[in-house]
Amino acid sequence: MEQSKKLNQPDNTALRTALWRALHVFTDEKPYVIEDKIGYDLIKPQTDWQERPDMKYTKRLRASIVARARFVEDVAKKEIASGIKQYVLLGAGLDSFTQRNAEISSQVDIYEIDQPDTLAWKEEKLIENGYKIFDNLHFVPVDFETSSWWTELLNKGFDIDKKAVVSCTGVTLYLTEEAILDTLQKLTSLASGSTIAIAFYLPVEQLEEEDKPLMEMSIKGAVASGTPFKSFFATDEIAKLAEKVGLNQIQIVSTQEMTEQYFKNRADKLIPASGEFFLVAKVK
Repeated sequence: MEQSKKLNQPDNTALRTALWRALHVFTDEKPYVIEDKIGYDLIKPQTDWQERPDMKYTKRLRASIVARARFVEDVAKKEIASGIKQYVLLGAGLDSFTQRNAEISSQVDIYEIDQPDTLAWKEEKLIENGYKIFDNLHFVPVDFETSSWWTELLNKGFDIDKKAVVSCTGVTLYLTEEAILDTLQKLTSLASGSTIAIAFYLPVEQLEEEDKPLMEMSIKGAVASGTPFKSFFATDEIAKLAEKVGLNQIQIVSTQEMTEQYFKNRADKLIPASGEFFLVAKVK
């Protein structure tokens, strides 16, 4: 009998991010910033997973992950409510917006862009866990070293003439400034009135003191794993890049602003790490 092909797992960043979102529900107090255990259900980690150093000693990073997940979902929901019918997740990983927001996601075409192994594994695990893959959910596998995510998106039926909302988290760290500029320029080809929300990261020297050692460790770990961090930016640098490519209604949303919005008066004192911020802008 022919054995079925064993799927390669998603990259460690996608797995870790999904487990951080789940750990928020398992260990932090209510109200949850976002309630997302679907990635955990797909991964089915070993019973001692919460004791791993990258889970046990990274509370502020966990808070950052749930903050950005909630923030981009709020942006997407607002735009979908306004009538936008296309949602693109650039670097989707194990995001579960579609599964957790069935009524909202049924109103739009959703395009999840990521590495082929990650999306193939995700699709199979969703099906194994009883989730139906509806026709409006489009997996867009891309080998970022050899292919154009923009070309692959268009090949999957994305309509460039219809407004869209695009989210991008956990990606720009791994791109050169040239690649980031190219991405922003491609996004300006979206229909007028489209919205983008992209996460960027401050240089180490601009972080709060307690976050610097953890980021320095993360930088060393990224190098050791063969996926080094390439780009950090001051907020004004990103604003200038957005202006350079011709984006409109440019906003820079800081960690402090997300903290005020989602973490105020929490009994467990959960606070995001400094360093991540968002560019939110419109296409002219």
